[in-house]
Amino acid sequence: MQTLYTLETVETLIKPGEPQKTLQQHFDQTRSLLIYLTWFLTEVARYAETEAHKRAGKHLPTAEDLNVNTKIAGNETLWKMLEDPAMKEQFAKEKPALIHRSAQAENTDMVRKVYLDLVETPTYKTYISKQSRDKVEEKKIIEFILNDLMLANETFVSHVEENFSNWNDDGEMVVQLLAAYIQKPGIYNFNQLLSPDKAQFAKSLLQTVQDKAAHLQEIIIPKLKNWDPERIALLDMILMKMGVAEFLYFETIPPKVTINEYIDLAKEYSTQQSGQFVNGILDNIHKDLVQQGKMQKVDYKKA
Repeated sequence: MQTLYTLETVETLIKPGEPQKTLQQHFDQTRSLLIYLTWFLTEVARYAETEAHKRAGKHLPTAEDLNVNTKIAGNETLWKMLEDPAMKEQFAKEKPALIHRSAQAENTDMVRKVYLDLVETPTYKTYISKQSRDKVEEKKIIEFILNDLMLANETFVSHVEENFSNWNDDGEMVVQLLAAYIQKPGIYNFNQLLSPDKAQFAKSLLQTVQDKAAHLQEIIIPKLKNWDPERIALLDMILMKMGVAEFLYFETIPPKVTINEYIDLAKEYSTQQSGQFVNGILDNIHKDLVQQGKMQKVDYKKA
């Protein structure tokens, strides 16, 4: 959907191979966001040691300065994440500390602010008061940093929004991926976050909607009745084309699943009326295709 919208709104001529390249860029942006959130989370936990060194290095350090608790810097979950070879590789490739070079100082300052917020919380004080390490507690404090100090922090969220244009679209999904990673570091192949079948489905759907765009529109336009096709929200038209493409050419997807999926997407990303509008059009098209015996779901290249 995002890729098709991008391609519809560009003013330059689309070169061969450009749609698939744009789709891959969207996949890469999702991975970059996940890597950045993971990096930031680990940096906050590790900052205890940085703070300890800074305070101990004062000209006249106090007893408090010399006794900063660094337990969290040795958190077991933290180090499982940091020692994951796949994560190490991504940190080296993505260089999340930079995002954009101008944001490096902003990153460091933001990490410190979140850490200072952390040390004032009762949750953190309870955590460092125990000398022992419990696996459940180790995970919980990392989750606490993510949920209560990063995602609940408007300044941090604004910081992410400014540096990742896909935050509003991908943020919820990426946070779910990170939450699963905290539970089991090492579970992801970051070079292939999507399973091969899902990646192939996305590529096939994109190509199908593009190659059969005229035919899909011919099916949709008669159902618009008094609606001027030029006045329909671009995103609604894209969603309807995707839905009809699934009706006709993707045999593993039940029509009801297709309709429900595009109703949800319309509600989430388009206008207030879009869910009902897309539902009505797709439902009518589906009924007609069934009556006409055209719901054979054959790959469009063979159709």
